Amino acid sequence: MASSDYTHGEMNVDAQADMYNGFMKAGAWGAILTLLGVGYATFILSVGMPWMIALALCAGAGIVIGLFMGFGGAWIATIIGFAGLALFIQLLVGLFQLVL
Repeated sequence: MASSDYTHGEMNVDAQADMYNGFMKAGAWGAILTLLGVGYATFILSVGMPWMIALALCAGAGIVIGLFMGFGGAWIATIIGFAGLALFIQLLVGLFQLVL
């Protein structure tokens, strides 16, 4: 039988732990972004809330949730970026409504 230098319980698992933590953080980001997107669509389409109020409500909730969960500045930049994208899309929708 071949001898080895491996001793049970002494393996360095830092890389695996970092990968697991990164995967969990990415999963949390994705879940919360999905929740905010569904909430925004629900407020606009089902509740009949004006889109600007729904956008401000969802963006504000997203920033508060991110701060509470300790996501940092990248999360806030992401929420602001998505809010800017929503404003741009609503601008395009308004322009197309003027044409039609």
